[in-house]
Amino acid sequence: MLTAQTKMGISICLGLDYNKAALLELRSKEEFICPICGEGVLLKLGDQRIFHFAHKQGGVCRDFFENETIYHMEGKRQLYQWLIKQKIPSILEYYDREIQQRPDIMFKINGKKYALEYQCSTIPESIFIKRTHSYLQNGYQPIWILSSNQIRHKRNSMVALSNFQYLFIRKTASGKFYIPSYCPEKHQFHFVESITPYSIKNAFSHHSFYPIKEMDLNGLLEPNINNPFDLSSWNREIEKMNLNWTLHPNKQHKSFLNEIYNRNMNLFLLPPEIGLPLPHSLVIQTAPIIWQTYLFLDIIAAKNIDDVITLQEIMIHFNKRIYSKDIVVRHLPQFETVYPLVAILEYLLILEKLGIITKKGETIFQLKRKIFIPRSNREKEEAKVIFFQKYQQILLNR
Repeated sequence: MLTAQTKMGISICLGLDYNKAALLELRSKEEFICPICGEGVLLKLGDQRIFHFAHKQGGVCRDFFENETIYHMEGKRQLYQWLIKQKIPSILEYYDREIQQRPDIMFKINGKKYALEYQCSTIPESIFIKRTHSYLQNGYQPIWILSSNQIRHKRNSMVALSNFQYLFIRKTASGKFYIPSYCPEKHQFHFVESITPYSIKNAFSHHSFYPIKEMDLNGLLEPNINNPFDLSSWNREIEKMNLNWTLHPNKQHKSFLNEIYNRNMNLFLLPPEIGLPLPHSLVIQTAPIIWQTYLFLDIIAAKNIDDVITLQEIMIHFNKRIYSKDIVVRHLPQFETVYPLVAILEYLLILEKLGIITKKGETIFQLKRKIFIPRSNREKEEAKVIFFQKYQQILLNR
């Protein structure tokens, strides 16, 4: 821990740049206590580790603080100094006794109260959600920043994200998603932007890096995100994924494969209109090719030309799929209102631009043409060439 109090109640914050000589003199004159549990703490001034306070043996909150790594302490110290340099009133390791939570940094600006959490280890999803909801319900704007060493940057346009890492997703005022992370060793922010998952763990993304000295708070909260999407790479990865599912299917994949085969369809002959990338597809944990296939099988395939399709019947079938666990919705606790319906509407909008459906009202669509189902690899390739030649710009401008 980086903060403590003297016996007289004076706060000592090691997030500030104390020199060792001054701290040695202070340690010779003062005793220190933990501001949370009131137990005694020791001021550690070694040469190998960051200056910090450590609970004595038997302190009631000793285990919580002693699990902190140097990486974590140094990261939150740098982020605290970064806020102070912007003249933003901030408190390091602030403890809110009313909600019994201790964000790494609490600060206030423009009439808003923020709780910044710099997370360097995986915690249970339930704890993350509980803390986030508690902050939101008590007037805080939570800012969860992931440590950069947890991000598996596979290739320039690829990233592997766990369900835990998806919890860190933020959204700009313009509707762009991103995950903020920070590396204290490189003194830089790393943003994972334009996240478009094609499977549960793997996603296309863009990676931006900003030295902390060149970044301000507004850049953290409202980054400028405008990245092109590589449609050809998307198609290649979808084909690789389909082959992997066939060779090494898990339980969910087996259920999906059995259903489409029972409907006389072939995973390798799905039409190009199924499995499309969408801005909000990350709100649904299930792969786009699966949930879009289910939407086709449950609704579109049964319709004739000029038949009506309503959002109500779509959601009835979609919720049935959720109930049977064919489709899993992702938890995004930092948003009070993000629903899978948003991704479904984006998909319907593309189908409208493709001339498959037309909108007749706020919640009503009409089928204008059937989706062609290829029966051979040749038909699949011909359909794909025509599809992407004609509609590539629509998808790139999604």
